[in-house]
Amino acid sequence: MSTYTTPSQRASAPAALLTPSEVASMFRVDPKTVTRWAKAGKLTAIRTLGGHRRYNEAEVRGLLGVPTARPAQD
Repeated sequence: MSTYTTPSQRASAPAALLTPSEVASMFRVDPKTVTRWAKAGKLTAIRTLGGHRRYNEAEVRGLLGVPTARPAQD
């Protein structure tokens, strides 16, 4: 069974994480640039167990000035 989630599924998760490629496409830069930003402390990176970087979607959208959608409260 696969644990892969699509970007739309991640958007509905409480702590949605983005790959360097997804962040790069949002900023229209190369994924290596996103990695450099993380190393420079401009962007917070979370490391997976495999050592891959993931970025908090809310933080990325905040840097872009795009509001994040809040889940409906019951």
